[in-house]
Amino acid sequence: MNNHLIIFDTTLRDGEQSPGASMTGEEKVRIAKMLEKMRVDIIEAGFPAASPGDFAAVKTVAEVVTDSTVCALARAAKGDIERAGEAIKPARSGRVHTFIATSPVHMQEKLRMSPEEVLERAVWAVKESRRYCDDVEFSPEDAGRSETDFLCRIIEAVIKAGARTVNIPDTVGYNVPQQFGGLIKQLMERVPNADKAVFSVHCHNDLGLAVANSLAAVMAGARQVECTINGLGERAGNASLEEIVMAVRTRQDVFSCDTRIDTTQIVPMSRLVSNITGFLVQPNKAIVGANAFAHEAGIHQDGVLKKRETYEIMRAEDVGWSANRMVLGKHSGRSAFRQRLSELGIEFKAEEQLNSAFARFKDLADKKHEIFDEDLQALVTEEGLEHTNEHLRLIALRVCSQTGETPHAAVTLAVNGEERRADAPGSGPVDAAYKAIDSIVQSDSQLQLYSVSNITSGTDSQGEVTVRLERSGRIVNGHGADTDIVIASAKAYLNALNKLVSREERTHPQLGQPI
Repeated sequence: MNNHLIIFDTTLRDGEQSPGASMTGEEKVRIAKMLEKMRVDIIEAGFPAASPGDFAAVKTVAEVVTDSTVCALARAAKGDIERAGEAIKPARSGRVHTFIATSPVHMQEKLRMSPEEVLERAVWAVKESRRYCDDVEFSPEDAGRSETDFLCRIIEAVIKAGARTVNIPDTVGYNVPQQFGGLIKQLMERVPNADKAVFSVHCHNDLGLAVANSLAAVMAGARQVECTINGLGERAGNASLEEIVMAVRTRQDVFSCDTRIDTTQIVPMSRLVSNITGFLVQPNKAIVGANAFAHEAGIHQDGVLKKRETYEIMRAEDVGWSANRMVLGKHSGRSAFRQRLSELGIEFKAEEQLNSAFARFKDLADKKHEIFDEDLQALVTEEGLEHTNEHLRLIALRVCSQTGETPHAAVTLAVNGEERRADAPGSGPVDAAYKAIDSIVQSDSQLQLYSVSNITSGTDSQGEVTVRLERSGRIVNGHGADTDIVIASAKAYLNALNKLVSREERTHPQLGQPI
C-alpha cells in the first residue's frame, strides 16, 4: 500500500467560501507561498470561473509556486474548464479539478438531469480537462448521499476517461466515520480500474466529524485528503489540515502512511490565515489553539514537569510553538527587518512597499518594547489594507469616555481625498466612533460581527479587531490592528466599508457551485 498520504489544501478555494473570508490576490499569494514552504502537495488556488479577480489570483499563484502542484476548480462546463486550464497554464505542475453532483436530490432538484446525463457529462468534463493538463481530478459532488452503485459506475467511467484522482466529497457533512470509511472501502473494491487512480476525500464539518471521517477514509485506503488551515470553510468548515497531519504523524502505530508536511510551519501558517481572514482560532482548538499545550491542573503540571509524555502526546515545538520572538526594536535596521519578513515568507514587490512597512514597524516599536512575529503579520496585513480600496481613510479620531458621562467620538475621514468631519455620542467609545463614521458614510450596512483579540501578550499588545458587515445580501469582513483598541476598531470598520463600496471587489465564490 502506498505510504504517502497526499495533502490537498483548499484554504484558498473552499476556505474562502466562508462568508466574509474573501482574500485579495496578494493575500492568496502570501498564503500559497507559506503552504509551499510547509510542503503541501497540492494547493487548490481558487475557482477561476467565479470572477476575473479569482482567475488572476489563480494564475499568479501558478506563476510563483514551484514545489507544489497548483490546482483550479471547474464545474463540468466548457467555460469553467477553459478558464481553469488557462489559469494553471504557467504552473510547473498543474491540475484541473472538475465536478458534478451525483446524489439523487442534487441531480433531481439542482441539476434537473438524469443519472445517465450526469454520467455522460462527467466523462466529457474529464476528457475536456485533459486537453489542458494530464493531471485531472474528478469529484462526484455530494457523494456521501449518493447511491453506491451509481458511484461505482461513474467512477469507473471517469478513470477510464483519464482522471488520475477520484475525490469522494461528504459535501454536507452527513456521514459518520464507520459509514464513510466503509464507502471508500467498497468503492476501491468494486470499481474494476480503481488501482489506476488515487482515491481522495473531502469532508465537511456540519456534525463535527470532518476529521474523523477523513481519517476513517485513510484507514480504508484513501491516499489524498482535502483539508484547510484551521478547518476554514463554508458553514461549519472543512477537515482541519493540522489535525489530519498530526493525527497521522502521531499515530504511526495505526496509520500505514504519512505526509511530507513540515509540521514546524503549522502554527505560523495558522496565524497567517487567521490574520488575513480575520477568523480567530478558538483557544481550545486542537494543535493550534492557544491552550493546546497549556496545563493548569496541578496534577497535570506535576506530571509534565516530571516527564512530558505523561500528559502530552506530541511536542509543542514539532508544530511550531517554539518561541519565535523577534529581537528587534526601534534601533533595528532595514536589513534585519527585511530578513525576518523573508523568514516568515513575506516579500514586497516594490521597495516603496518595504519602506512603508518599515516605517510602520518603527512606529510600532516606539509603542511596544518587544515585537513578535504575530505583530509583523498584522503589520503587513495593515500595509496591504492601506493601499487597497482607499475610498475611505482614517485621518484622526478623538474619543472621550468617563464614568457617569455619555461617551463621545469625533472623527476625521478622507472620502475620495476630501476631508470630512463628524462627531457622535454612543453607548461606549467604539459605538460612538462607529456612529460618527456612519454619519459621514451613510453606508446602510448592518454590523453582524464585532470581535476583539490580543495579537500577543502584555498590556502593550496590539488589539486585533474583526468586523463583519452585510448590505443587500453581500457580506464582507474588515480587519484592523493597533495598540489602541478604539483606533483598531475604526480601522476594521473602514476596511469593511471600503470593501462594500469597491467595484473591484471580486464576486464571492459561493455564487458558484462548490463541492
